[in-house]
Amino acid sequence: MEVSETISPSRRRAMEIIENSYFKNAITTLIVLNAITLGLETVETLPPLLHLGIKFFDIFVVGVFVIELLLKLYAHRLDFFRSGWNIFDFFVVGVSILPGSGPFQVMRSLRVLRVLRLLHVVPMMKRIVEALFKALPGMGAIIAVLAVLIYASAVMATSLYGRTDDPDVHALFHDLPASAFTLFQVMTMDGWRNDVVQKVMDDGHPYAWVFFLSFIFLASFAVLNLFIALIVEALQAEQDERTEEAIEQIEDEIEDTEEKMLKKGDEILSVIAELKAEIAELKASQNR
Repeated sequence: MEVSETISPSRRRAMEIIENSYFKNAITTLIVLNAITLGLETVETLPPLLHLGIKFFDIFVVGVFVIELLLKLYAHRLDFFRSGWNIFDFFVVGVSILPGSGPFQVMRSLRVLRVLRLLHVVPMMKRIVEALFKALPGMGAIIAVLAVLIYASAVMATSLYGRTDDPDVHALFHDLPASAFTLFQVMTMDGWRNDVVQKVMDDGHPYAWVFFLSFIFLASFAVLNLFIALIVEALQAEQDERTEEAIEQIEDEIEDTEEKMLKKGDEILSVIAELKAEIAELKASQNR
């Protein structure tokens, strides 16, 4: 995050603290430990003393997170809210300090969102999440294609299998929403053979497997591969961008080094010229 060059010593000190590797590692450790204790807190068979210790540790963790947030706010001021990750941290810490009773009872379950802070504290996780966000527009297009495919297939399935006296098959394909939901189940391949296809085939449609296998191939395999290809492309683009930034940084450093060497070379040449002039003067004085 870019900050102004003219900052007070106290703000500079706050920046040094939050950017310190030991401080970052301590925060990451607390996030992991807090994730473990939040899970242990759901175990009712734990001794009451351990539950009490977990409660105090939770208060300690929230206190550390609040201090970290205040340091960031003091160091970056309004620039703090230019980062989506900082806004997420602000929301998570805000939820953590709300009371867990009364109208805020539902907020208590949101404390587990603290675990998601690992997504931007750990660099590799942050890269993956940022690549996923960059891939969202492409994902929207793929989801639109999938929706059209399910809609068209649902219309066909309703026309082919909806008019039946079999109550099981009728429940699966009696109208468009029911057919779309059934095909979504088939797409996930959750009990598609026995719960859907076999019932349709037993109802007098022996070649129904052709329709459903074609749908599975298009909806599950092809579209899923498109999702994977899109994510891989986004990750590769993120890596290429980082590589280009690293190359530009190296090129800038090389240019700076060349400029410094040229300046030093000019200085050396000027010194040599002065020495030659002095030697010439000395020779001239001796000849006199």
